[in-house]
Amino acid sequence: MATTVESFSEIEDKFNSYIQDIVYCTMITVDKKSRPRARVLLPIWEVVDGKPVGWLAAYKTPVKVAHLANNPHTTYSYWNPRQNAVFIDSVSTWAEDQETRQYAWDLYRKGSPAGVGYNPLNFWRGGPEDPKYHVLRIDPWRVQVLRGSDLSSRIWTDESRR
Repeated sequence: MATTVESFSEIEDKFNSYIQDIVYCTMITVDKKSRPRARVLLPIWEVVDGKPVGWLAAYKTPVKVAHLANNPHTTYSYWNPRQNAVFIDSVSTWAEDQETRQYAWDLYRKGSPAGVGYNPLNFWRGGPEDPKYHVLRIDPWRVQVLRGSDLSSRIWTDESRR
């Protein structure tokens, strides 16, 4: 049974705990014919003004670019064999300015939440100015945290982003 929560802070600890445990997630986009495409990636997360915000260091592949240009609505899904899961429905947009790219780079290096991240130099040798390094900003409008032991679920929604 799902319970709705008023504030993201009510699920923030479990959100972080599951993401720290699972780390990688599936990102889902849709094409112009509404067909889904999934890929496994590693976003990082923070809370800004009481709301979750994600950052995804990514290559601008033709499929990802086309899908997001047509429809920026995305879902990120975390799951582990204990059936704990986090589902994040969001809007993902390219963050093009250098200040934001540097900010996301630094968050990846330090880990956000703690233990989630990596050294982006492993993929982009030119640092945050590397022309192949791009960043997606993830603005969730719905987050569901599901506990596998009893399938209890808590859902936060941001009505201003729906």
